[in-house]
Amino acid sequence: MPELPEVETTRRGIAPHITGRTVSRVIVRDARLRWPVPRRLAADLAGQMVEHVGRRAKYLLLETARGTAILHLGMSGSLRLLPAASPPRTHDHVDVLFGEQCLRLHDPRRFGAMLWTEDDPLAHPRLRDLGPEPLSTAFDGAYLHAVARHRRIAIKALLMDGHVVVGVGNIYATEALFRAGIHPQRSCRRISRPRLEQLVGEVKAVLDYAIARGGTTLRDFLNESGQPGYFAQELFVYGRAGQPCKRCGTRLKSRAIGQRASAYCPSCQH
Repeated sequence: MPELPEVETTRRGIAPHITGRTVSRVIVRDARLRWPVPRRLAADLAGQMVEHVGRRAKYLLLETARGTAILHLGMSGSLRLLPAASPPRTHDHVDVLFGEQCLRLHDPRRFGAMLWTEDDPLAHPRLRDLGPEPLSTAFDGAYLHAVARHRRIAIKALLMDGHVVVGVGNIYATEALFRAGIHPQRSCRRISRPRLEQLVGEVKAVLDYAIARGGTTLRDFLNESGQPGYFAQELFVYGRAGQPCKRCGTRLKSRAIGQRASAYCPSCQH
């Protein structure tokens, strides 16, 4: 699944090409995405100038004077910039045309979305109850400690709760916990504030670095130009269960936490 770094990489890639440009036409080939594409999307978005390309959690926001198109890449979706005349492939569901250029949503599993709102997009039902952005100042050690002290769940499950903090998916939670030396199944309320402050720092560092490296390529993700991310080549623990730890050589283990596989080093993480 494209996670926050992949979505942010896509946002940064498409923003310079479509900001300030007017949508000439919208083509909806298949409206049957995770949530149906609104019937009036083509009429509402066509003729509007994209004033800003934003992001909230894993949602991309194409903001216009009339309203905002809200996009989600789902499990295997991607957005690519192509010449408008490029023939569509299977699973190319929506085209947003800017004259001779096309922003194309490709989604084989149809778990993504393209929605529309004329109200404040942050008040939309899909966005209004989300936690703070992990790279914002609102997500700090004091905040995480205040939340964790009242919960009894594993620290990894807490990091992946979108009501606590958005966008820290399985890959980046696994890597940040390794860097902080914290066992993913450790009860969050039993972790000291200094260790949680360190963890927050590692979450921010791993996300920043992943964005700089273009995200992580796992099966389907491609950025706006069709190029893969490279962070996967530098993973310490995610997807490496049974292999030696890159730090100490101990064989990495894995266990399920919140129905997700969680690799960890039994020597480096406590």
